[in-house]
Amino acid sequence: MQLSEVRAIVTGGVSGLGLAVAEHLVAQGGKVVLFDVDDDKGTAATAALGEGHARYLRTDVTDEAGVSTNVAAAKDFLGGLNVVVNCAGILGAGRVLGREGPMKLSQFQATVMVNLVGSFNVAKAAAELMQHNEAGEDGERGAIVNTASVAAYEGQIGQAAYSASKGGVVGMTLPMARELARFGIRVNTIAPGIFWTPMVDGMPDDVQKSLSASVPFPSRLGQPAEFADLVAYVLSNRYLNGETIRLDGAVRLAPK
Repeated sequence: MQLSEVRAIVTGGVSGLGLAVAEHLVAQGGKVVLFDVDDDKGTAATAALGEGHARYLRTDVTDEAGVSTNVAAAKDFLGGLNVVVNCAGILGAGRVLGREGPMKLSQFQATVMVNLVGSFNVAKAAAELMQHNEAGEDGERGAIVNTASVAAYEGQIGQAAYSASKGGVVGMTLPMARELARFGIRVNTIAPGIFWTPMVDGMPDDVQKSLSASVPFPSRLGQPAEFADLVAYVLSNRYLNGETIRLDGAVRLAPK
């Protein structure tokens, strides 16, 4: 897939990793629709990207009917739809047995709903439309890139909900890729390590330095642009399918 031909939905697209992806795709000649729930940031992001190249649609990724409606609206604006990049996510941090008692089931459910169910919800709604695209080289009709986390493999204390949700994203990658292969739709996942996001930016300097020191090489936090670069490569390499790629500087998370 040529990046100039990309017509993409990017969830969590108004900040952090999602915005970096949107910026990269637009810079290469693509068009994007940003799904998110922050209207102010959505307005700012589309203005920066250029209203002819980007649009923001307020979208709760866990709402099946709302996602279906907005995916169709995105396709209309884009003049087609051949890419989904799922970056929407929440941390949902909390211990199973905390100082104030056990974690509320609603907290666990909310984390899984956004990170896992939300990714599936947008992917399947987009795939329903992508299957009708005209086939390109090798019969390709679309590509889906989901976002997991290294916490899917080495979840820390307090990350039971988050790790479960991201482990689910990893787990659905191969079966979804196998199923959608007959339609020419590829499915891959990126599992980022510790990246410089708005959440990290608000942490104290000593915490930021500690996080950077935990990464073997390069011993720093990942840059959103590096994540975006990998997304672009995944989209452009048609033989890459059904895979989860760690992007983490060789970090392995400690228990806490």
